[in-house]
Parts: sequence; C-alpha cells; structure tokens
Amino acid sequence: MKSLHIKPTKTIRQKVYEYLREEILNCEIKAGERLVENVLAERIGVSRTPVREALHTLEREGLVEALPRIGYVVCPISEEEVSELCEIRLALEGVALRWALQKDPDKLAAGLRENIDLCERRIESGDVKAFVTLDAQFHEWISRVAGSKRLMEMAQSIRRSMLRYRIQSIYREETVKRAITGHKMIIAAIEKEDKRGAHRALRVHILQSKKEILYFGFKKRDREGRK
Repeated sequence: MKSLHIKPTKTIRQKVYEYLREEILNCEIKAGERLVENVLAERIGVSRTPVREALHTLEREGLVEALPRIGYVVCPISEEEVSELCEIRLALEGVALRWALQKDPDKLAAGLRENIDLCERRIESGDVKAFVTLDAQFHEWISRVAGSKRLMEMAQSIRRSMLRYRIQSIYREETVKRAITGHKMIIAAIEKEDKRGAHRALRVHILQSKKEILYFGFKKRDREGRK
C-alpha cells in the first residue's frame, strides 16, 4: 500500500476515507483482505479514530463487511451482484429520466451536451481517467433536473457500488468511447423530443456497461487464469 500525504484542504477523516475507498475500488486492497484499524492507522500515519470512521462509511457503501472477532473485510465481488445492481440502476435512472423530461427537457439536454463536450475534450487530451467523474456527472445531471434529492442519493449510491466492478473496463479508451456514444444517443433522443427513444437509449447504454463489466471483470479474468 502506497503512502498517503494528507493536505489541509480536507479533514483527516474525509481524506482517509477517500484513500481507502480508492484503494478498494482500484483493487489495490483486494476482495477478502482483512482491514485492521491499528495496522491501517500506523501505515497511513494517523490515529485509529479517522480509520474507524472511514471503515464505518465504507461498510454503509457495501465495500467492506464487519465480521465478529475478525474486524473488517473487503466484500467479495460477484456476477450476481453486478446483475442486481444494473437492474436497480435501470429502474432508478429510468424514473429520473422520466421526471426530468417532464420537468425541463431543454435544461436536461443542454447540461448533458455540455458534459459530453467537456468529456470529449478531456479524452482527446489523453485524460481517459477523467471519464469516471464526468460519467457520474452526466447521470447525476438527469437526477438533478428531475428535482428529487432522495432519488439522486439513491442513484449515486448504486453507481458508487458499481464502480469497483467497472474499474476494470472504465479506464480503457475503447469502452470509454462506447460509453460516450451511448450518452450521445440519449441526448439525441431528448433533443428530438423522443421520450421512448431516450429511455431505450438509456437502457441500451446501461446494459452495454453491464456487458463490459462482466467481460473485463469476470470472463476475461477467468480466461487469463486458465492460460
């Protein structure tokens, strides 16, 4: 595990949480690995309190699990959970899109178009990793225009849970370009005032993401393991 430099712009608790979360999402801390408070605190260079608080937050997000007499363990990943998360995401984002289209389709399309323009500029400059944040912002904008704080929080929680699975594919240029194409299809339907088409494009986009998660996260790994 690499060392952590804590800057004064964030609280120690927040910084430790973000650090551990990133390590888990990037698979630097692997599924099944035990997380011991005092060991982590010593390794990071902080007291046990912010580590404990960070682990509590990670548990709420479903990234770690507290086991009796063992402590915290990084949760395993499974194809079943991927399918479950994708179905929930489809339901939540479908509702968000419907409400946003009813509320202000012009504002919705304008914000999504701005996101796509920025995303393409960043990708062209070689910053593929910027897509992680911009992709989240694209989908969050739909919930924001829908006007439901609760819906946005639920959708954000699902996307955060999926990130650990997507990390194997989301930094690849070819999958990023396919995702951007999916975003463009959603926008095109919105701008044509084709509500059914927008929902259809959203569904295709999310199912394509699921397909890539399963390939890069499970099938490709299994094939390489058999070599």
